[in-house]
Amino acid sequence: MAQATARHILVDTEEKCTSLKEEIANGADFGEVAKANSSCPSSQQGGDLGSFGPGMMVPEFDQVVFNETVGEVHGPVKTQFGYHLLEVTSRTD
Repeated sequence: MAQATARHILVDTEEKCTSLKEEIANGADFGEVAKANSSCPSSQQGGDLGSFGPGMMVPEFDQVVFNETVGEVHGPVKTQFGYHLLEVTSRTD
């Protein structure tokens, strides 16, 4: 079964999410941005969600994590929790 590791940043607005994505694109460290801005408890680990398989996260996460490029920051991704930036850190098929 496929497995992936990822980290994310959760914020309330698409505008904030887009702004943070620009900061990261301009050289800010993803983990530090997560610690300073993410409302998810994972922020204390730099947004690290650990390892998981398909169906263990919300469908919007699965779509990105199991289909998009590893090592890039994706988003904003809207879920029932808010707006996320997602970085797939590894994936196995």
